[in-house]
Amino acid sequence: MNTHVTQDLIPDLTHWIGRSTMAHGSVSSQAAAMIHATVGRPDMPCPRLGNALPLLWHWYAFAPMVAMQDLAEDGHPAKGGFLPPIPYERRMWASGDLHFYAPLRVGETIERRSVIANVVEKQGRSGGMAFVSVNHEYHGDAGLAVRERQEIVYLPIPRSFTPPPKQMAPSADLLVDRAVDVNPALLFRYSAITFNAHRIHYDLPYAQKVEAYPGLVVHGPLQAQLLAQEATELKGRAPSKFKFRGIHPMFHQGAMSLRATAGEEGTVDLCTAAGEGHIGVKATASWEGL
Repeated sequence: MNTHVTQDLIPDLTHWIGRSTMAHGSVSSQAAAMIHATVGRPDMPCPRLGNALPLLWHWYAFAPMVAMQDLAEDGHPAKGGFLPPIPYERRMWASGDLHFYAPLRVGETIERRSVIANVVEKQGRSGGMAFVSVNHEYHGDAGLAVRERQEIVYLPIPRSFTPPPKQMAPSADLLVDRAVDVNPALLFRYSAITFNAHRIHYDLPYAQKVEAYPGLVVHGPLQAQLLAQEATELKGRAPSKFKFRGIHPMFHQGAMSLRATAGEEGTVDLCTAAGEGHIGVKATASWEGL
């Protein structure tokens, strides 16, 4: 595998901006039970047919239905199609910014309209990188339900693990401090409910020998999902806005905790914290009317 893609090999992909697509999906009662068994808290009931989907569960309505022959070596769908064919080997969900307007429900048909908003190449600490911004709108029976901006980052695979600088998680004045057992079974199940075949989440030899990670990587969206769940429980209702960003890779060895502190103007700041105390994913939740 070529792990050193130079900047001059990246074609001009700005013509991809404005490219759009539409899809339809649904979270069935059976899917809801599987999702709840994977990420739901044991003290919370499983949503049933017609119930409102918990925050971020609209993601599970749109599993990437890609045939085996159309998967790349890393388990991702092969490049091309809707997203631009950026030649960097590593792809990650870098951040998300979501606004919620109306509930989506178990069993209803959801329409997702997606458009590529931007394609930007940058130089990072270890070389080139590219960011693709995708805007999604989700419509259900009640009309527009969610607006979401997704940032995808593309990076070359380094010869050795070169993590970004660590940011320490808060340890005082915590509104939430809950330990989560992050183990291979959880990562496998989350990959299953999202139909995500990216091998860094379940194939330890691949993660270590090919992508140079020290362990299995905890999905960024999984961390965001757990934080959104804590935000909802903390206030007793789902936020109207939720944004998150990956700060540092989180691995399956050791403990992970979910932490929250009071933010500005009634917001709540949340993060996942590794056993060493640094942040994996950080998020902010806000509620209209507070």
